[in-house]
Amino acid sequence: MSTTVIEDAALSAADRCDRCGAQAYMRVTLASGFDLLFCAHHGKEHADKLKQVALKIHDESARIS
Repeated sequence: MSTTVIEDAALSAADRCDRCGAQAYMRVTLASGFDLLFCAHHGKEHADKLKQVALKIHDESARIS
């Protein structure tokens, strides 16, 4: 028996923040299986609460220079 690990797909310019519509740099996966997308600003603003409820956080905000 083997296990396959699937990496999170990279976020693209088509992925938009669920809060404001800007380009998303953070994907938050909830225990329900649903994903929320956030721009770097809103991801940072809500980081403390997201860490409490997230199953997984995929953060690509380091790509912003």
